[in-house]
Amino acid sequence: MQNELDGAVALVVVGFSPADALAPLGEYLGLTGLVLSDPDRVLYHRLGLRRAPIWQVYSPGTIARYALLKLRGATLHTPVEDTRQMGGDALLVDGRVERLWRPATR
Repeated sequence: MQNELDGAVALVVVGFSPADALAPLGEYLGLTGLVLSDPDRVLYHRLGLRRAPIWQVYSPGTIARYALLKLRGATLHTPVEDTRQMGGDALLVDGRVERLWRPATR
């Protein structure tokens, strides 16, 4: 997808992780645009990107899967990120949001 965008629009990726964690992710994904850190989630709040309710992220099915993995001897790691923070996509033109996609969640 990045190749299709090159020259047409500037791709900017924003995450809430520290910059030193986002830089390797940008390299791994082959992103050629800006990869910015927003640890205070200012942009997330301005775009209305909310946190999902805990029951939506850790549903009974998810808990059952983790329990099964644990019973099979898997090592479960504690998340280092906010697993409840919802993402989104925005198309900006001259600094204004023209299109915004947010997950359709309750």
